Amino acid sequence: MTQPSPEEEKQGETPEPDADVTRLFVGDREVILVGTAHVSRVSAEKVERIIREEKPDTVCVELCPARYQALVNPEAWREMDIVKVIREKRAHLLLSHLLLASFQKRLADRLDIRAGAEMLAAVNAAKETGAQIAPIDREIRTTLARAWGSMSWRSRFRLLYELLTSLGEADSLTEEDIEALKEKDALELMLKELSDVLPELRRVLIDERDLVLGHGMKNAPGKKIVAVVGAGHVPGILANWDRPVDIAPLLAEPLKGKAGKVIKWGLPTLVIALMAAGFFHAGTDAGVRMLGWWVAANGILGGLGAILALAHPLSILTAVVAAPITSLNPMLAAGWFSGLVEASLRKPRVLDFETLGTDITTVSGFWKNKVTRILLVVVLTNLGSMAGTFVALPAMIRIFGLSA
Repeated sequence: MTQPSPEEEKQGETPEPDADVTRLFVGDREVILVGTAHVSRVSAEKVERIIREEKPDTVCVELCPARYQALVNPEAWREMDIVKVIREKRAHLLLSHLLLASFQKRLADRLDIRAGAEMLAAVNAAKETGAQIAPIDREIRTTLARAWGSMSWRSRFRLLYELLTSLGEADSLTEEDIEALKEKDALELMLKELSDVLPELRRVLIDERDLVLGHGMKNAPGKKIVAVVGAGHVPGILANWDRPVDIAPLLAEPLKGKAGKVIKWGLPTLVIALMAAGFFHAGTDAGVRMLGWWVAANGILGGLGAILALAHPLSILTAVVAAPITSLNPMLAAGWFSGLVEASLRKPRVLDFETLGTDITTVSGFWKNKVTRILLVVVLTNLGSMAGTFVALPAMIRIFGLSA
């Protein structure tokens, strides 16, 4: 294999016969960038072959430390503390992660290959050749928190809808379709569609991680590095290869914006002030009617959310009672209480953790598995309670206006 010319070194890239492989340079260090399809037998075989041929000092993989551990230790789900997840306010993030993973898992099952097989192949080949393994992706929790925080409520509903409906789309895809995702034109089309539908999601899941992955490759130890990433990240990594990157802001979870804080505290304050004004200025009857609307709308819709999650009757009752109260306290959420009750009444069994990877591939599986059903109870109760707030508030304003 010929050495790159000075002009090519200056550009940081040399042509490679394999369209999925690009050679990059950082000083006297070489980075062999391999673009893959995340559910592809061909990609897995190619990754293994390249690592064995190149014998790099380090193999970088598009995994964060948590996902790396999950890949090499598939039984890690058994150690998850679902109560801790709820108390740390991570139920919606974990549910989003499982929904994202479900589509990839369904594709893998359809093609009779393990999801993330190319990453596992990279890890195994690295161990065989004595190379260091460097997970260079951003923590999945941080990525999901940044994605969720950057989206409007409308976009969040749209995302959950798209993720749920995508569960059935995998059956129509063939192995040729998956390999076609690595073609430049098809990939650009996918990213364009993603930008049109949810531009906030594309920025966090694609653009930011392009920078994080590129930074990880440049700072990996050793003279020769093989970096294995999804083909969707390759164009962004190449476009930003010579750019300096301030990585710290990209690794931090988002801070609450001023507008969000105003809404978070302002809405409950408005409701309490409106209710007080109803009692003191519009009369006791009007105040009682306003209070009734608040309790009924929040309680009924919060309980309806729990019902849609097929919650235990006591969990549903908890949602009905908690929703009108927690909606007036920005530090609390009805779903946390209904979820904790659900977790205590229907504790996940070892079997639920063992079948989690299979259950998330179907819509019915999300409701059948006790782990995911608890997450659904939390999320759907919160959504119902939120809807109750926006139903009750206009009715309360109308009552006050007519009675004042």
